[in-house]
Amino acid sequence: MRILFAASEVVPFAKTGGLADVAGALPKALQALGHDVRLIMPRYRAVDAKQFGLKKILDRHAVSVGAHTRVCAVLEGRIPKTPIPVYFVDQPQLFDRDGLYQDQGADFPDNLERFSVFSQAVLSAIPKLGWQPQVVHTHDWQTSLVCAHLGWPLSSDRFWQSVGTVLTVHNLAYQGVFPPESWPLTNLPKALFSIEGLEFYGKINGLKGGLMSADLLTTVSPTYAKEIQTPEVGCGLEGVLASRREALVGILNGIDPEEWNPKTDAALAAHYWPGEVAGKAICKLALQKQQKLPDHHVLVIGMIQRLAEQKGIDIFTQAIDALMALPIQIVILGTGDPAYHDKLQALAARFSEKLSVNLRFDNALAHQIEAGADAFLMPSRFEPCGLNQMYSMRFGTVPIVRRVGGLADTVVDVSPQTLQHGTATGFVFEDYSAQALLEAVKRAVAAFRDHELWGALVRAGMQQDFSWDRSARDYVAVYERSISRRAARRSPPPADGSRRGGHAHSSAVAAS
Repeated sequence: MRILFAASEVVPFAKTGGLADVAGALPKALQALGHDVRLIMPRYRAVDAKQFGLKKILDRHAVSVGAHTRVCAVLEGRIPKTPIPVYFVDQPQLFDRDGLYQDQGADFPDNLERFSVFSQAVLSAIPKLGWQPQVVHTHDWQTSLVCAHLGWPLSSDRFWQSVGTVLTVHNLAYQGVFPPESWPLTNLPKALFSIEGLEFYGKINGLKGGLMSADLLTTVSPTYAKEIQTPEVGCGLEGVLASRREALVGILNGIDPEEWNPKTDAALAAHYWPGEVAGKAICKLALQKQQKLPDHHVLVIGMIQRLAEQKGIDIFTQAIDALMALPIQIVILGTGDPAYHDKLQALAARFSEKLSVNLRFDNALAHQIEAGADAFLMPSRFEPCGLNQMYSMRFGTVPIVRRVGGLADTVVDVSPQTLQHGTATGFVFEDYSAQALLEAVKRAVAAFRDHELWGALVRAGMQQDFSWDRSARDYVAVYERSISRRAARRSPPPADGSRRGGHAHSSAVAAS
């Protein structure tokens, strides 16, 4: 099968979150299954042409946005150590910036134009490259306009009419919402600014356009696929998603077993593997020393996350006094809300022998925390998939998580039954509260005192298979369905525009 990935970030070229990990890893798994996979993404300032061996294959490629034209070039490279082609849309005025989407925490004001240009460049450049995909796999709001153009104005285009479309939602909270006067930048028919199109509470909602027009929708865990159809997690789009439930599939993300391998990881103080875990104790001592924590035999808990309420940092800080009374140490790595930066730094000064805070991005330290910690805490308010709980189990680090999204799908709670069956891999709590978090940590502390029980949890976690192979096969089935649905693609919505996007939560658009 010929598969085109259109994504706004891809590892190792540019990354802000899990989308880049998926876009960098899933194509490799698909290629290993024998499929012809190619990617296309913007060329940001971070994408160095010399470093990645890029060559220009299209020059002066024009794209319309509103009343004017943006001229792009297209460069070609490869995912390192693979034959997989990656195309880069090069438009310096829009993408030659330090940030991908933001500057100092604020969204770029021209983001709609940026990703409209990118999406349209995908659709106009690919036909010039002598290769036709059978399916286009798009990701999040930044490439949802690809689906909107293919689903509506280009639905009968000779090149694209038989190509299936798949949109993956990595985090529904980010939707690409813009004022209605920006509509000309989409280069879509005005009739699509309606409830059946991209209009949402009087504004443009880029993600909604993709949700309404893609042949198949996926998200990054089965539980999250159910949660986003509810008002609690649906971010206002629960009605749209519920109306397309027959086209919505939850597929758990995988991890790269080569990058996350304690047997070979160059960042670690010692190596270990399921049959020989002695090196993990060396990694723990190295982490304590590096973080200036006493080398006490206590439960060391790692946290690597964005410091925001989505990730549960609010209930964590509410519980901190009670947590610090336990025989534990906590090592935190991440950045986020400046208010939490200040609060955590003050707490680290107050509890200097029990709490270490690292306010930065540091990939090597992330690996060292995963290996050196005994447990890993993820108290998320919501979590579409989560990767760190999978990294943790691969490194023999026991997760402590809230039962949401992908955390619910990957971590099996400790109970007499799961211990008896050898399936327990961590500690799971239900309520989003400081007290529930505290009780889960107390359970972990008690289990840590039982050497045999803790060893069983470590072994069970390390034996889990979170490779991309299983998920890649699930995506192939989705791609095949999307191609078969292409012929039944919906017609454009009516042009009256009389119904308002404020009622989108109750619309009953039939799934294609």
